[in-house]
Amino acid sequence: MNFTDELVQWYLQNKRDLPWRNTTDAYIIWLSEIILQQTRVEQGLPYFYRFVEKYPDVSSFAAANEDEVLKLWQGLGYYSRGRNMLKTARLVEEQYHGKFPEKYDDLIKLKGIGEYTAAAIASFSANEAKAVVDGNVYRVLARFFGIYEPINSPAGKRNFQELANNLLNKKNPALHNQVMMEFGAMLCKPKNPACGICPVHTSCVAFTTNATTALPVKLKTVKVRERFLNYFLVTDGDTLLMNKRGDKDIWANMYDLPLIETSSLLPLNELLNLSAAHEIFGPEIKITSQAAPVQKHILTHQRLYIRLIKTETKPIKLEVNWFYTTVENLHSLALPKAIFILIKNIFNL
Repeated sequence: MNFTDELVQWYLQNKRDLPWRNTTDAYIIWLSEIILQQTRVEQGLPYFYRFVEKYPDVSSFAAANEDEVLKLWQGLGYYSRGRNMLKTARLVEEQYHGKFPEKYDDLIKLKGIGEYTAAAIASFSANEAKAVVDGNVYRVLARFFGIYEPINSPAGKRNFQELANNLLNKKNPALHNQVMMEFGAMLCKPKNPACGICPVHTSCVAFTTNATTALPVKLKTVKVRERFLNYFLVTDGDTLLMNKRGDKDIWANMYDLPLIETSSLLPLNELLNLSAAHEIFGPEIKITSQAAPVQKHILTHQRLYIRLIKTETKPIKLEVNWFYTTVENLHSLALPKAIFILIKNIFNL
């Protein structure tokens, strides 16, 4: 029995019962794939159910507004995924008359769908012979075959894809891809892989050379940007001053509070003496307190330091995207999780 046959036997006995494995509906599979990008199944599953309930088909998704989608997405992170999903749903409704495409060549043209996602949807919905290579598959292949080529280098991506293509069971690509991904997720995990119960460990190069922690190799190319966000809480107890974010930065088109961003974490007195603070509140700004300790929030390429400051002083001018809303209405606004956490205890949300 070869490598992939062994894994199939393991999968048939140990696979998780996940809802998107019980359908060939390309729309449902697309929902699951996008929601689970960079997200654990346990975290993503409730979101999957909420989206399926709210938007049972692509036509109902296409009819949604962006605020509604982002509110439903709240807390999942990587909010561009939610925005791209809406664009894709509308494109499918327009160009494919509400039937989600199943062919790889059609899928790859859609917003937010790359090679991995297109291959996954095509193979799971139409059994198209496309090998899926996600983080789990990279890890399994690198460890079993002892490949030290970085998985995020151009040559690495090309060579791993070629190897995956060669291993693919072209008669049943859907099963093969599920097997490879599930094995990486459940047994050949990033940390503490279960090598002792692995059905192929005796043939695994990483196991036999004691190199499981060294593989796969990934180049460190991401430079983390540090940002210092000073939010102002302007409220009379019943209403709150909010900001609608633009579409060019993090948390695009979502809602947060009036903000002054600085290049470092300034003492409060220095922050309040900045010209930006004077332009908003005038020179006599009065603060009640720094409402909470500085919170650190980590994104993929950014590290945010978030401070909330209560002020008794109303702004002398409102930016174009600022508006007052009732505290009760906060439940209907799409707030980034970091901002929601920041203010929820203040208003018992």
